[in-house]
Amino acid sequence: MQARVAYFSMEMALAVGMKTYSGGLGVLAGDTVRGFADYELSGIGVTLLHRRGYFRQSIDENGWQQEQPDDWEPAKYAEKLPETVAITIEGRTVTIAVWRRSVEGLNGHAVPVYMLDTRLDANSEYDRTLTDYLYGGDRYYRLCQEMVLGIGGVKILRALGYTDISRFHMNEGHSAFLTLELLDEAAENAGRKQFSREDVEAIRQKCVFTTHTPVAAGHDRFPLDMAMRALQRKELRDMQDVFCCDNELNMTYLALNLSDRVNGVAKRHGEISREMFPNYEIDSITNGVHVATWTAEPFAKLFDKHVPEWRKDNFSLRYALRIPCDAVREAHQQSKQALMDYVNKTAKADFDVDTFTLGFARRATPYKRADLLMRDVQRLNALAERHGPMQIIYAGKAHPNDQQGKEYIQRVIQSAKKLSDQIQLVYLPDYAWELGGLITSGVDVWLNTPLPPNEASGTSGMKAALNGVPSLSVLDGWWLEGCIENETGWAIGRRYDQIENPDVPAEQDADSLYEKLDEVVLPLYYENYDGFLDVMINAIALNGSFFTAQRMLLEYMSMVYFR
Repeated sequence: MQARVAYFSMEMALAVGMKTYSGGLGVLAGDTVRGFADYELSGIGVTLLHRRGYFRQSIDENGWQQEQPDDWEPAKYAEKLPETVAITIEGRTVTIAVWRRSVEGLNGHAVPVYMLDTRLDANSEYDRTLTDYLYGGDRYYRLCQEMVLGIGGVKILRALGYTDISRFHMNEGHSAFLTLELLDEAAENAGRKQFSREDVEAIRQKCVFTTHTPVAAGHDRFPLDMAMRALQRKELRDMQDVFCCDNELNMTYLALNLSDRVNGVAKRHGEISREMFPNYEIDSITNGVHVATWTAEPFAKLFDKHVPEWRKDNFSLRYALRIPCDAVREAHQQSKQALMDYVNKTAKADFDVDTFTLGFARRATPYKRADLLMRDVQRLNALAERHGPMQIIYAGKAHPNDQQGKEYIQRVIQSAKKLSDQIQLVYLPDYAWELGGLITSGVDVWLNTPLPPNEASGTSGMKAALNGVPSLSVLDGWWLEGCIENETGWAIGRRYDQIENPDVPAEQDADSLYEKLDEVVLPLYYENYDGFLDVMINAIALNGSFFTAQRMLLEYMSMVYFR
């Protein structure tokens, strides 16, 4: 079989009931594969099965996150294939099975995604768990998982007959061990038992790498002794300039050293990545979202009527400028009502469609600063007294080991007790695909408050824009490209290159947030809704039409895959 591009990702959101993703990285991977299918690109996806998911989230009476396994039934969504392969971990054989899920595009073209599974009787009890939990276990568990994904992934593709793959795309560094298997193949094809530096150069021409995080902690690193124990490869020591950094096996450096093309996921993230890794050429391709997936039904019907080619030609959404304002308002009210119904049922709240509603749904981790809006509750209460009532919807999971992230959730929830009767706040548990779609299409304004420059890109605001929801966001990630003040939304604070002190305290950003709500956003919503509708329509026409998986893949095809 043939496939031009093999796209590897530790997580991949393929269907609502498949618990094979945790958040933005996995959703982006799923949107990328959906884009492959729409373009009828000769590609395949490779990921792990994650039988027990990431985790199900609940919030106790003290506002503290609780986690439970998120089991699902693979047989309902995918076909188990007869092929198996084996890899060696710490000298023992680990057998890997494979499941296939096909992703169908607009014209019926199917892109297969292969999900690797170690829950086999032939494996030890420990090895059977390696494809159970996404981002679970300790560092050694993660190392073994990444061996299964990278080394096992290439072996599975060969067993399935894929011999003519021109590009191996590593979506983040988790899959970088695929380069090791490609190097072994090169040596074997040359009749050698060990690969050489010449093989390194040859393999580099086949590999591309997308890095997703400007946060140092987001780059997987393993102590060299641990890596040697698991891989049992003396090349790790013999060729440390290729595999290691600071006496660690660094998956990002491995991917950088063995990739022909490297890109960040927004223009600013490209700049940050070049500063982090100054000896490498790093370009940027700004992320995008799959338009047909993330457009809510009321807006899909609206676009079908006024911009009939929008699914095949996402750029045609620029013609949203000619959609009557009343029709846009009605579509938004329908989307908002669907969200209000969910909130009221789930949180036993009393939300309504006429009240200004802010949405914040992000992974709960310190740099996202979920509590920035709640920093001065007295001031927030005064805004509602001055302009009108407010409804605030929060959602997002903290990694089970991220105590600070859990504290942020608790802080937000406990802050709600200090709000006046004019403000209602809910924290919705178990943020995932369906809830994400409801919130990004149903709120009035999308709030995003990361600490710059830690937001690599962000895609939730792009989904919101598709549904006429403008952003109120710190100027970081994609919003540096998408923000046209008072046209597509509003900025919190100033651009990074206009700040004399880069360590801007949270108080300054909170002050900017309250000022923007007080002086611009709330008056526009409550006193000049026609003007608010203009911003909504611009968000669709200018941002919804551009920050798409379709545009993103055009750039990958011209700059990376087929250049």
